[in-house]
Amino acid sequence: MPRPQRCRRVCEEPEFNSFSPEGIPNNDVVILTVDEYEAIRLVDLQQLTHSQAAQQMDVSRTTATEIYNSARIKIADCIVNGKKLIVTGGNYRLCRGGGCGGICRKQTGNHAYTEKGNNTMRIAVTYENGQIFQHFGHTEQFKLYDVEDGKIVREEIVFTMGNGHGALAGFLAMNKVDTLICGGIGGGAQTALAQAGIRLYGGASGSADDAVQAFLAGTLGYDPDVKCSHHDHEHGDGAHTCGSHGCH
Repeated sequence: MPRPQRCRRVCEEPEFNSFSPEGIPNNDVVILTVDEYEAIRLVDLQQLTHSQAAQQMDVSRTTATEIYNSARIKIADCIVNGKKLIVTGGNYRLCRGGGCGGICRKQTGNHAYTEKGNNTMRIAVTYENGQIFQHFGHTEQFKLYDVEDGKIVREEIVFTMGNGHGALAGFLAMNKVDTLICGGIGGGAQTALAQAGIRLYGGASGSADDAVQAFLAGTLGYDPDVKCSHHDHEHGDGAHTCGSHGCH
């Protein structure tokens, strides 16, 4: 059994968490986690050694170097290939300059369009007319559910404003989503969600509200190996849906 990942110490969350190349469509998104951001800040901006950065982040030197190298690769990918960079998520705790006694915030950041409490789970469902929309990359709406102590305390419908497959993962990350329930979804989007620390329950169908209640009850029907072979192009004449193409 793998050893649990140690929570990385971060002095403060980034003031700016989204960077885009000018004049290039932002369909491809790279997620830089907050602990990766911290490693870049300490080593490249503050000019600390990897050993000093490791001590600051309360991790081993090897781990600090791994975090730093991962961050450099992601930043290079954005610069060379013109991708949008979003800083969010990761496994970290805030010290806020005082003893590092902050709460460990796993797989979530602190910047979002809608406020969310520290003890709140946020579930997103691809949404259309009350139902789970069956193609993640084409969804125009998500319904967000805030859950506390196993009960839904808030619901909200948000519009994606025409974001594509990759950008939708960043959109969810910036909205501090912890869990996504959807129908068909492509492999690239699944990778982006995993990088953002968003748990995926794909291959679901039916009422969005019922699906969330089933998830909370531990009875949600979903496909852990869900695929959508049509996520890289349009469906042609619009007569077909992901569901009819066997995306489940």
